[in-house]
Amino acid sequence: MADFLFEIGLEEVPARMLPGAEAELAKRVTDLLTRERLLADDAATESFSTPRRLAVLVKGVVARQADAEEELLGPPVKAAYKDGVPTKAAEAFAEKAGVAVADLRTVTNPKGEYLAATAKRAGRSFAEVIAAELPKEIAALYWAKNMRWRPGQPERFVRPLQWMIALLDSEIIPVEWAGCKAANVTYGHRVLFGYAPITIAAPADYAHALYEAKVMVNVEHRRETIRKALDAATRTVADARWREDAPLLDKVTHLTEWPSVILGNFEEEFLPLPEEVLVTVMRDHQNYFAVEDAASKLAPHFLAVLNTEPSAKAEGIICHGNERVLRARFNDARFFYEFDQRVPLLQRVELLKNVTFQKELGSYYQKMERTGAVVLALGQDLRERMYASPSTRDKGFSLKLDALTAAATLAKVDLTTELVKEFTELQGIIGGLYAKAQGMGDAVSRAIYEHYLPASMEDAIPSTIEGQLLSIADKADTISGMFSLGLQPTGSKDPFGLRRAANGIVKILAESDLPLTLSEISTAATNNEEPLCASVNSFLSDRLEWYLREVRGGAYDVVNAVMAAQPDDVRDAMARVDAVEVARHSADFAAIAAAFKRMKNLVEQAKAKGEVFGPGSNNEFLTEPVERTLAEESGRRAAWVEGLRKDGDYAGALATIAELRPFVDAFFDKVMVMAPEQKLREARLGLLHRILLDYGKVADFSEIVIAG
Repeated sequence: MADFLFEIGLEEVPARMLPGAEAELAKRVTDLLTRERLLADDAATESFSTPRRLAVLVKGVVARQADAEEELLGPPVKAAYKDGVPTKAAEAFAEKAGVAVADLRTVTNPKGEYLAATAKRAGRSFAEVIAAELPKEIAALYWAKNMRWRPGQPERFVRPLQWMIALLDSEIIPVEWAGCKAANVTYGHRVLFGYAPITIAAPADYAHALYEAKVMVNVEHRRETIRKALDAATRTVADARWREDAPLLDKVTHLTEWPSVILGNFEEEFLPLPEEVLVTVMRDHQNYFAVEDAASKLAPHFLAVLNTEPSAKAEGIICHGNERVLRARFNDARFFYEFDQRVPLLQRVELLKNVTFQKELGSYYQKMERTGAVVLALGQDLRERMYASPSTRDKGFSLKLDALTAAATLAKVDLTTELVKEFTELQGIIGGLYAKAQGMGDAVSRAIYEHYLPASMEDAIPSTIEGQLLSIADKADTISGMFSLGLQPTGSKDPFGLRRAANGIVKILAESDLPLTLSEISTAATNNEEPLCASVNSFLSDRLEWYLREVRGGAYDVVNAVMAAQPDDVRDAMARVDAVEVARHSADFAAIAAAFKRMKNLVEQAKAKGEVFGPGSNNEFLTEPVERTLAEESGRRAAWVEGLRKDGDYAGALATIAELRPFVDAFFDKVMVMAPEQKLREARLGLLHRILLDYGKVADFSEIVIAG
């Protein structure tokens, strides 16, 4: 067995793009080797990345493909021979298969008689395959943004290629793309090592050779190095610790090749500013980690991750420079914070007329009015239901409608503040802080503060009912507005973040106690304007399906079965998926699921042939005892299942459905559904259709994949 190393050297790639690109390149190389029969059974793949490189090391590849035989299907026999003489079609097929016409054979399939041949394919060498196929994989790598750097050439990539390595043990594979030809040479840290080339003698030497050149190619190695350096630097301050920040740690890991950490300080006079402001300036603008004391309060220190290894003297100069930059940013933030306080939030509402939301949807003032209408519609209906329901009263729900409408009015006014203009990451947060400082109450300020949540599936949802409703209304209005202009997401493109907004709505409904449905939100956001309302509701349902599958880990067939029943309540859909996941392991349920698949196929095939029948129609024509028994038992249990479904007892409903097994088995053992007598055939099809409709309200069990 041999080892294969492939590296792409680039100009600096944005940190946010590296994790996905590293994973995709590793997958593409592995898939290519698997597809071309060049991967050993015990092969192992390792991937690497730094801002200047992407690399894949595969241990356990074969130097040449094994010879293979391939079964080829040719033209129909009637076209291959005329009066017993081979036609050009037969000769062309024989030439393609690499055999003599006399060696062709005849096979019969559902479409008739066809020529067939066994073609022997000689295996190609590893170098031949990789040189031909790997450039296609490089060109197919996905990047959010691409560029051209060779005049008149078609290649597009995230950054210009600088070098490539393609090594099979010590053999250089002649891979070439975008004017760059692979060799066995790479480059180390630009500052600490310089521009001297580094020759890689064998793939196994790659990581160590670059480490000697001041490059840590393993991402997790860099991440752990940074964590240890952060710990060490923080220990120089008594009772201090650095504030955990996973996204920032990930970012600086992908910004560096040879990381180190320095501790800097700032004046305590800045500490009266809100922590959110100070941390945002440090994290989002300078990539600094915040430091906190034993009481979790912000301390006047910061930690900067460098992509170098400075001397003691240089470290002091670098630290001083970072402190000076941060001091200037803090001074700006303090000035803007104090300046903004001169104008109350309520007086800023009119200023929203001068801030454009979207050119065809108007200003943020108009968005505020639309969001307020959605909030009011949802809030009034929700409060009536919450207070009317003993279960919600017992949970102590309290919706402050006045606070909710006030928050909706003021949610976007911080866009007119100087602080948000300078630090856009603080929108919403600043509005909440200013509302609290101006005495507008905790319900209003917290709803404003949290109404952009959740921005991702990792974020928490708003902590209050008012914040949850405001977040839903704001996101739903954005989705509705963009859909009204025909600006729906397409493929991988979603420039307005509508999928993220819809995911946020689903997450809030999944993790809160709000008794809202997707259709109620769609109706409120679109003012029940068809077909816009249906389009928005369908989009939200698609995101629910994604949430059930990708976030909660539901099996694809179970999720398909539940979504076929068109659930409208997010938590109800979650309960159905959980119940079906448990029930599918029951032998009775597996048999019933298979029977439902058979029923559905029979009904759909009959409709395709023009059969006319209604659900449960013509039961009087059922003659066999087993089919009459099935009609009675399925009808009786349908009422029970419907009651259990309305109570949310899906485990009970599925158990009741599984009880149909002996009656269904007896029906299919004794009865031919497609009977020659029309009335009898229609009655039997109608019975199956009735069962599918009655029990399909829980889930479409025909979607469940049954082993064997």
